[in-house]
Amino acid sequence: MGYLRAQATEFLRALRRHRESGPGTGTGTGTAAGANGALGEPGRAAQPGDDVDAARALRRAARRISGTLHTFQPLLDAGWAEEMRPELAWLSGTLALEHAYASRLERLLQALHRLSGSTAFPAPRPVGRAATATTTSVPPAAPPTHPASANRGNLTVGAAKAGALLDRQLTLARTRAHSTALQALGSSRFHAVADKVALLASEVPLSSAGRRSATPAPGAAPVDLRPLATAARERLTDAVAALPLVTAGSPYNAEALVHGLSPDPAPHPQDTPWHQVRLLLRLHRYALEALAGADPRTDGTAGTDGTAGPPDDSVDVRLLAAGEALDRHRDASEAAAAAAQAARTPRIAPATAYALGVLHADQRHEVEAARYAFQHSWRKEPIRLP
Repeated sequence: MGYLRAQATEFLRALRRHRESGPGTGTGTGTAAGANGALGEPGRAAQPGDDVDAARALRRAARRISGTLHTFQPLLDAGWAEEMRPELAWLSGTLALEHAYASRLERLLQALHRLSGSTAFPAPRPVGRAATATTTSVPPAAPPTHPASANRGNLTVGAAKAGALLDRQLTLARTRAHSTALQALGSSRFHAVADKVALLASEVPLSSAGRRSATPAPGAAPVDLRPLATAARERLTDAVAALPLVTAGSPYNAEALVHGLSPDPAPHPQDTPWHQVRLLLRLHRYALEALAGADPRTDGTAGTDGTAGPPDDSVDVRLLAAGEALDRHRDASEAAAAAAQAARTPRIAPATAYALGVLHADQRHEVEAARYAFQHSWRKEPIRLP
């Protein structure tokens, strides 16, 4: 399959950029030692953000390879595909953690600022050179034109301490994620994955049906990829049909806050099916890209290098809008969980706990807004970009 080879090539290109940028050295010399001592190119001055962009490209290519293996598995060597998918999931998940913690902290600090009208919040602290390139501190807002009302006093008093607590907890988690990512990129496990992707760039291990598709016998019809892509779409449609879209369409879903004060730190029970739909929507989009021969460097929009997105039918404005809504849903859900976790910290002041409770409720309302946006987008007729 040409799409898999293209994704593997993009993975290797991103890996070469990542090695040249020297991730995590903090010196700007472009030298970093990996498991084989070759992660880096001595003497090259890394450009700011190079390793961040390369890590993002690695995650993007790994997700697409894994998703394609899942959707078109009947055409691929079963043992090879089953062995590759969990390794690619491990890699993309490990590389995504640091960015996720940084984005979560920024989201929560901005929400605290919006809720309290105060600017006394710490900026997210950088972690290494890579983190410095991506970290964007909360922009200072203009002072309020009127003093905070009396009923917001407790929130304003506790908001700064709540922000400091979140900063400590999420920065620590981000630091650990940064170290974990560096260790992963220097591990033998990662190099084994990279070696397999390098082989994939030249030859895709196919099943007997896949080989007939690649080299059909004279007079025989090639294997059609569309039934497998249609099956991915049907799985998505069935999952969306099981969602409580009527509840999501209401402006205030009280059921979403029922478990907000539960001592159970597990994820919110209402969120799981929505997260599953998000994954299925991504698989559907990747299947469309594979059918259309999409540019592997894009996510359906203009790429960072100015290239256009996938051609013609692989770009569906409805799918893009629905995917963005589900991304916001995921971000707000995880931010609410982080606020609830911080509120469980022993011996915090009542005003701090109150601010964290208001922050948690605010993010749960953001979850509901994202659900409403998703169902509003999903029920529209598909629109193709010109």
